[in-house]
Amino acid sequence: MEQLQTFLPFILMFVVIFFFMIRPQQKRAKQEKEFESGLKTGDKVITKSGIHGRISELAETTIVLETMAGKLKMERSAISMEMSAKLNPSVEVKK
Repeated sequence: MEQLQTFLPFILMFVVIFFFMIRPQQKRAKQEKEFESGLKTGDKVITKSGIHGRISELAETTIVLETMAGKLKMERSAISMEMSAKLNPSVEVKK
């Protein structure tokens, strides 16, 4: 019983860290993956670096983004979920 009392503060600290730090990050990562898989041709998007454009082609891990300057090929993970949700009202960002 004394050993349990010794480790109880460490166990409680781990539980608090898990529910306030780790779990929200996992939830956000899941939402971003769903967003990336839900992209379709013709969607207006903003990249994490601030480039605005429209998706013209989709591949498994890459997209071709049509901008005013031409076409750019980039990774799907480069698309900003929050900024793109402002352009496409059909895309929801859950907090």
